[in-house]
Amino acid sequence: TLISVISNARPKIAAYHFTTLIPNLGVVSMAKFGGSAIDSFVVADIPGLIEGAHEGKGLGHKFLKHITRTKLLVHIIDGYLDNIDKDYKTIREELKKFDRSLAKKEEIIVVNKIDVLDEKTLETKLKKLKKITKKSKIFPISAVTHEGLQKLMFEISKRLIQIKATEKKIRISTAVRIIPILRPHIDGIRFTID
Repeated sequence: TLISVISNARPKIAAYHFTTLIPNLGVVSMAKFGGSAIDSFVVADIPGLIEGAHEGKGLGHKFLKHITRTKLLVHIIDGYLDNIDKDYKTIREELKKFDRSLAKKEEIIVVNKIDVLDEKTLETKLKKLKKITKKSKIFPISAVTHEGLQKLMFEISKRLIQIKATEKKIRISTAVRIIPILRPHIDGIRFTID
């Protein structure tokens, strides 16, 4: 649902969990959210992971490879579910077991479906998540009512700009480095190859 609201992608959406069967790509125009069109970006909707995905259970193993190509992870949690803290931990473990560098990627945590939660329930769930994630900022949104989307889109755009700037600095610093040429001291020695 989220990718269809924030981008030009039109994936099939069903009334149950894990409806994404193939990765969907969409272009998010920041102009739609009051930002600059220059800061637009491509978003990928990856099928949900289940416990054991790193071993090939569900669709996870195929799609964990796709996640390694992303610059930023946006971890969307269904706020309507009871154990969102446990669900979050399960996914983080799957990422670590598949590829430790994947688990170290920068991440934004999003709790969706806040339109069906009362304020007290939402607050309790956010506290639980903050406790286990050690993240001070978690984005509560409703993809259906669009509540919280603008704030989330600006955060994603900001983080992507920072990541690209860091990558550019790394490329420049490695390109400038002079590679020394080492030549052996073999004055007067001749070699013959038979």
